[in-house]
Amino acid sequence: MKGDVARSADPAAADEANAPVLKEYGFVRLEKAAYTRDDGRSLAIKAAVFADASGAYGAFTYYYSDQMGEEKIGGQAAFLNNRVLFYQGNVLVDAVFDKMSVMSAAQLRELAGLLPQAGDNKDKLPLLPTRLPKRSFEKNLEKNTTKYVLGPVALDRVGSPLPASLVDFKAGAEVVIGKYAATVGDATLMLIEYPTPQIAGERLRQIDATHQVTEQPPGVASMVDVGPFFDTRTGPIIVIAAGPLSKSEARSLMSSISYEADVTWNENTYASKKDNLANFLFNAIVLCGIVIGLALVAGIAFGGLRVVVKRFFPDSVFDRREAMEIISLHLEDAPPDGASGAVSHSIECH
Repeated sequence: MKGDVARSADPAAADEANAPVLKEYGFVRLEKAAYTRDDGRSLAIKAAVFADASGAYGAFTYYYSDQMGEEKIGGQAAFLNNRVLFYQGNVLVDAVFDKMSVMSAAQLRELAGLLPQAGDNKDKLPLLPTRLPKRSFEKNLEKNTTKYVLGPVALDRVGSPLPASLVDFKAGAEVVIGKYAATVGDATLMLIEYPTPQIAGERLRQIDATHQVTEQPPGVASMVDVGPFFDTRTGPIIVIAAGPLSKSEARSLMSSISYEADVTWNENTYASKKDNLANFLFNAIVLCGIVIGLALVAGIAFGGLRVVVKRFFPDSVFDRREAMEIISLHLEDAPPDGASGAVSHSIECH
């Protein structure tokens, strides 16, 4: 390292011209340093830390251009001449060599592996860019034209078919834009995702109202129907196709965007003491034993108390004579004919 590491929390220190854009992407701080080797080779590195991986990825898409080549470094990388740009997690690295060599990419891969990892799910990349058509239209997607946008300044600078006022980033919108080769020229596909389908539906109505011809003769369709502007909605995502597109091309391009909600329910898969059946049966047996034990103790205590009382206080508490009632019935049967005497029966009831 040549000199000290320069640190700054000001996005202008990273890029004065695009400081507002970096702020929209959640810029946190910058660290930069210069390095030299014994053979005179030099390297300048700037590492910008963002609040999460979405910010680092968005800034990466903002800076790369169609002139750049692709390289496998970190999450994604692009290079042009002696400059290499890549992101890893929530860190965007801009490396400038005095001279590129076959080892330059390997050295940067080693650097990417040493970068600190963002915790608390901050290393998760946004899902919206993955919804761009990548099957039948992948061959038409122009190289390095995907732009992920999180604010109005970046949206205006990357070139958008909609102004930022209609997108309304305050409602929690995020945008991805891609360029596609059409029959006549280049077309723009724009995806705007909102937190809920209700917000997306309201924004779509406002977009349609803005692009509607104010005074139309009867039977004349709106600009949304005749182009070069087409839009639709799928779930919380508004899909816009703009440029020299025919109706069939626009419909085919927009129909490739389909939103399907993916709900994940996380719960414990192990059995706790509360949910364990064997533990429940064991506790039930223990409870039965406790109840039987209490019944035996109560029975012995009650019987023993009676025996003790009768021994020390005979005929006072239990089996008192005045409490013992006897009913005697003296019954006599009449003697049969020709017999003398009578048969006497005595019945006593206690």
